This record gives sequence, structure tokens and C-alpha cells, in this order.
Amino acid sequence: MRRSAKFMLRFGIPLFVLMVILPLTRPIAAGQIQAQISVAVEGMAGGNPAAANLSASEDHAAGHGIDPANMDTTCKPCEDFFHYADGGWMAKNPVPSDHPSWGTFNVLQERNRAVLREILEDAAKKSAAPGSNEQKIGDFYASCMNEQKVEADDITPLQPELERIAKIQSAADLQSEIARLQSEGVNTVFRFGSAQDRKDSTQVIGFAGQGGLGMPDRDYYLKDDAKSAKLREQYVQHVEKMLELMGDNAAKTALEAKTVVTLETKLAEASMTRVEMRDPDATYHKMDAAQLSALTPDFSWPSYFKEIGAPPIASVNVGQPKFFDSLNRDFKDVPLDDWKTYLRWHLIIAAAPGLSSRFVDEEFNFNGKILQGTEKTLPRWERCVASTDRELGEALGQKYVDKAFPPEAKARAQQMVQNLIAALREDLTTLPWMGPETRKAALEKLNAFTPKIGYPDKWRDYTAYQVDRGSYVMNVLRGRQFEFDRNLKKIGKPVDRKEFGMTPPTVNAYYNSSMNEIVFPAGILQPPFYDPKSDDAVNYGGIGAVIGHEMTHGFDDQGRKSDAQGNLKPWWTPDDLKNYQARADCVEKTI
Repeated sequence: MRRSAKFMLRFGIPLFVLMVILPLTRPIAAGQIQAQISVAVEGMAGGNPAAANLSASEDHAAGHGIDPANMDTTCKPCEDFFHYADGGWMAKNPVPSDHPSWGTFNVLQERNRAVLREILEDAAKKSAAPGSNEQKIGDFYASCMNEQKVEADDITPLQPELERIAKIQSAADLQSEIARLQSEGVNTVFRFGSAQDRKDSTQVIGFAGQGGLGMPDRDYYLKDDAKSAKLREQYVQHVEKMLELMGDNAAKTALEAKTVVTLETKLAEASMTRVEMRDPDATYHKMDAAQLSALTPDFSWPSYFKEIGAPPIASVNVGQPKFFDSLNRDFKDVPLDDWKTYLRWHLIIAAAPGLSSRFVDEEFNFNGKILQGTEKTLPRWERCVASTDRELGEALGQKYVDKAFPPEAKARAQQMVQNLIAALREDLTTLPWMGPETRKAALEKLNAFTPKIGYPDKWRDYTAYQVDRGSYVMNVLRGRQFEFDRNLKKIGKPVDRKEFGMTPPTVNAYYNSSMNEIVFPAGILQPPFYDPKSDDAVNYGGIGAVIGHEMTHGFDDQGRKSDAQGNLKPWWTPDDLKNYQARADCVEKTI
């Protein structure tokens, strides 16, 4: 609705307060190609230029207020308000060499990462009960930190999978291996899992969507400007280098890289753009088994479902039918040897961060230096903390919450959310352009909002996830398989509306239109965004802006297409939609 400013003004907080206390992101480093919406999770490294400033941030956080030193009052606010509000902070916080950008998100992530490191190092020293969460987070972290073993293992843990790929002799073998790799978190060919039925939000069905690319997006393969062409050349070199590290000779890797990029380009050409995928109606195509088989007659879905261990599946939402129609032709036309090369490539890039330094360095060279402009990789402990959070996030999250998010902090955050919902409710009752029918539905949707604060009521059960102090990369692959299986088991069952989509230490927040929920993990409910000991002005200017932002997603170009229960159902009248779009266009042109 683009009315977040009104939330702040209702509480007597001018917008500049938000700018002063939350300098969100420093300019992105030169050469960065991929824009970041949510800044990457980082850590507090020795020699990190930002680490020297962290103590000052912590001292300020302990003061429970706004730090005027973050401003640059020598700058005229009417000429450059950003530097007026954030110039002091920017001067003290240059972009570190191991980050593509730097902002308050990163500072908080650093602090959270330090808390998680303490938890994990303590768990790694203990001999916890076998199968307990503490044993799993301790062993996982220890296996990651055992650099000597990781270097000695090198690529050996992947050999059984590489041998299976080499033995592919038929289309059935190929499809079986695709299923196996997908279950281990390898992005091959397409994506499959469970999803809430967008037109029956109480149920979970299967979901199949486009995927299978080695670069972040289809446009990296298809844009014809000079920068994109150069990037593709660098990607080819990256593929060649990684395959060479796997043992292939240089003459062979040149042909293999061409094979990989040619096949991925076919997938990219059949894929929807990011803009097209913003329309939830455009990605909803519910199909039964017969329709699915008719779409891809050369791909056996029954065999695939059996291979991945799926429960009985009555229907699947196919996000991009055009992609699967094109993929069916690829299964017929692309030689098996080309597919085998493609699968080897995707296995190695999925596993590279968990392998020896030669693979880690080459993976970072492309994805860190070339794509993001980052000069050096993060220290090992930071990568190990992040990896543990990815694979065992709620096991680790329980320990984090005990240290960093007491019950009184949760209670006050819950009250803030209710106050902001009340402010938006008042807005909705007075909007001059919204008619009574749409207003009624909007208020019903707002009143049905489900706020989730800090952490889930019921923690995830990791019993089925085997973790030991052996191979680090195998711990990672087993973690991905555990998550894949957990996701599949939801199909055919009622939606669990209590589940969190982010781990508790995450510095982020989200609105989910299918659930009609706003979610704020404990990780972002920390200073400088939120401090239960600070004045209301500080908290509403900080986390209040984040809460307001997420709430308005319920009424933006995507959220307005889902009703109070999360069903994909239009509830705006044509006249109100026209009025809204006219005002939105005015704002866009003005800005």
C-alpha cells in the first residue's frame, strides 16, 4: 500500500529517525553484478575492518538509544539526506573485503554469529547424549572445523555418487539419478517438493518448478549486453576449472563446459523471468497424475515419485508448464553423455563449499569475487556457523533463544505488532479511494493476520538426521536429504500454520500470503532494530518500520491477490484496483 510512513507518523516518529538509527546498507562494492535484497549472513573475523567498529556499536546498543554520531550534520539534509542521516556511520564502517556490501543488518549478523560461535564451540567440546540436539550441533560444527580431515578427504566422499552418474545407460537411469541428486539438495533440471495449495490454503500438495541453472537467474544466460557476455565467458572458465579439479584433462573440460552451458541455456530459455513469477496466478497450474504425464510423456512421474520416496500424490502445482514441455523435448533430444556431464557439474557445485580448499577457492572465485565483487572469503569458523544454522537451524536456535531472546522481549514485540496492526486498521477505515466492499475484505484480511514472534511454539524434530564427526560434506548432504524428506512428508496433509520459514537467529523477516502471516525471527529482534529496554520511539523507528513493511506486503501487487485465509482469490473491486494503480503510478513517477 506504500503507506508505511504513516505508521511512523502515527507514533510521533519522523522518518529521519529510522534513517539515523538504521543505516541499512552501504553502497555495493565495485563490480558487483547481483543485487542483494537481504544482505548475506556474515561474521566477526580477525582483521575484519568492521570488527574494530563492532565494540562501539555494542556500547551504543547497551545505551538503549539513538547515537547522534551516526549522523553527518555538516551535510545539508535537503541536498543529501542519506549522508546527513548516515554519514557518520558510513565513515566509521567501510565495506570489509570479505563482504560485497555493509550495513546495520551485517553488524547485527556479526553479533548474532558471535553468540552462535560460543554455543557451538561449547557443544563441540562436550560429549553429549547420542542423538541429542546438542550432540548433533556439536558434531556438525566439529566436522566442519576439522580442516585437516576435510583437506585429506578432498573429493573422496563424492566418489560413490560420481560412479552412479558414470553408470547411467538409459533414460530410466538418468531420471533415477536426477531424483537421487535432488533428494540430496543438488539443483538438477527442476525443483520438486511440497507447497500449500494456493486455492485451498488448508492443504499441502506437490509442487514442480523451473530450476537446474548454475548461475543465479535465466537472464545471466540470455542478456546480450557486453557485461553479460563477459560474465558468461567467466562462467565457462569456472566450469572448466572445477571439472579440471575433479580430474578431467584440459582438452576434455573445454568441451564439457560448452556442454553444460548449452544445456543450461536451454533450461534458461524455457524459464519465466523474475518479474513474470511475481504474478501468483501465472504460476498456479494444478494438475492430476494424468495431466502431469501428458505434459511430460518422456518423463515417468510414477518412477520419480517412487525414487524420491514421496507419499501418495493426488495433484501437483506445476509452476511453469512451458518449462516442463521444453524439458520433455530435452529428455528426448539431449544425448545421455551430455546429461551425465551436466549432473557431474551440478553435484560438484552443490558440494564445493564442503570440500577441500581447492574447490572452496574456485567456487568463491566465481560466486564471490566475480558475481558479488567480494575480495576474500570469510574465515572458516564463520562459514561453519552459517552451515550449522542452515542444516540444524532450530536445534541451534533453541540455544540462541535461551541466550539472546528472553520472554519479556517477546512479549513487548508482540504488543508492538498489535499496535501497528491497529494503526493500519485505522488507515483502512479512512482511505478515500477504497470502496466499502474492498474495505470490508481488507479489514477481514488484516484481522486474520497471524504474527509469529521469535521462534516456533513446537521445535523441529531432528531424530532422523544422522550427524557424526566424520565427513563434513556428507553431514551437509544428509542434512539436505533430511530436509527434502521432511518437506515431502507434508504432501496430502493439512497445512501446519505454526511452522517458521526462517531459523531463530536469522536477521530478516517476511510476510507469507498463503498463510497470511507476518514473521519476525529472534535474530532481527535485537539492537539496533529492537531493544526491550529502549524507548518506544527507538523501537518503532527501528523494528516498527520492519513490521510495517511486512504488513503492507499483505496488500501489495502479490498480497492483494490472496484472501484472509491465504487462498488465491481476487477481493478488490475493479474500480478500487484502478484507483490504487493510479496512485501507485503517481508515486513511481514522482520518485
